[in-house]
Amino acid sequence: MVSTDTVLVTGAGGFIGSHLVEALVARGFRVRAFVRYNGRGDPGLLRDLPSDMRAQIEIIFGDLRDSHAVHEATRGVDTIFHLGALIAIPYSYVHPRETVETNIIGTLNVLEAARAHGVRRVVHTSTSEVYGTARFVPITEEHPLQGQSPYSASKIGADKLVESFHLSFGVPTVTVRPFNTYGPRQSARAVIPTIITQALTRSVVRLGDLRPTRDLNYVSDTVAGFLAAAERDQAIGQAINLASNDEISIGELAEKIIALVGRQVTIDVDESRLRPETSEVFRLHGDNRLAHELLGWKPLVSLDEGLRRTIDWIAQHIDRYDPLHYQV
Repeated sequence: MVSTDTVLVTGAGGFIGSHLVEALVARGFRVRAFVRYNGRGDPGLLRDLPSDMRAQIEIIFGDLRDSHAVHEATRGVDTIFHLGALIAIPYSYVHPRETVETNIIGTLNVLEAARAHGVRRVVHTSTSEVYGTARFVPITEEHPLQGQSPYSASKIGADKLVESFHLSFGVPTVTVRPFNTYGPRQSARAVIPTIITQALTRSVVRLGDLRPTRDLNYVSDTVAGFLAAAERDQAIGQAINLASNDEISIGELAEKIIALVGRQVTIDVDESRLRPETSEVFRLHGDNRLAHELLGWKPLVSLDEGLRRTIDWIAQHIDRYDPLHYQV
C-alpha cells in the first residue's frame, strides 16, 4: 500500500472506522468512505474530523446489503478496509436477522466486489467475540470459535467467507481480530464510555456482570494494526489477533476509572444489563505474538494513559451521552 493508493473504508462513520479514515488521510491516501445511508446525510463520527480533512474524503452513502452499491463503491479501489457491521451484542439478541444480513451478506458483497475489481488487499475486521469464553489463555488464533451470541455467530460466518474467498478464488485477504478497543468517540453501548459517563455525572455506576474479563486496546493501537495488515505481504491469508496480552475484570476496570475520575462513586449491578448466562463471554485474554511476528505490531498506549485520554475526551463531549439510559 502506497500513498497514491485509493482505499475504501466500510463502516467509515463508526468508532474505529473514523479513526482509521483520519489516519489514512493524514498519510496522504485517497479515501473513499462507505457510510450507511440515512435521511439526514449524517456521516457519523466523520463529522468529528477537521473540516480540511473531511473535504479530502469521498463519502458514499449506501447499505452493505446492496451488492450494486458495494460494487460501485469498489471501482478503482486498491485496498478495502472492511469495518462495516452491526456490532452491538444486545442488539443482536433483539434483531438477529438484521445482524446476520448486514454482517454476512454485507461481507459477501465486499468480497465479490473485491474479486470482480481486482482489489489488491482486503483487510477484514473480525472480533475477539468469535472465540467466546476462553477455553485457554492467552487466546491464540487456533482457539475454537464459539457463537455465543447472534453477533458473534455472524462474525464467525463472515470470517469463514473471507477465508473461503482467499482459498477458493485467491482474493488477497487479511482478517484482523481486534480485542476490546476503546477511546475517544466510542458510543455508550460499550462498557468504558458507560462507566466514564456515569462516573463523571452520577453517584452510582450501574453495570451488568462485574466478573467478566476483557483485553483492552486503545484505538490508535488498533488502527496501527489495520495499517500494518494492509502493508505486510506475509499477513495475506491469515487471521491475526490485535490483543494487549493482558486482561482486567469489568469490576476492576470500573474501580480504576472511578479513581482516575476522582469522584466519590459506588458501583451497583443492574439486572437489566445482564446478558444470558450462557451467552456472556466471561474471559477474554488474547495472545498477540502472531501480530508481532507478521505485522511488527504491539500496543504502545498503556491502559491508564488510554483511559485518561478517553476520560478527557468524554468530559469535553458529555452532552453527547445520556448516562441515565442503557444503550443497547
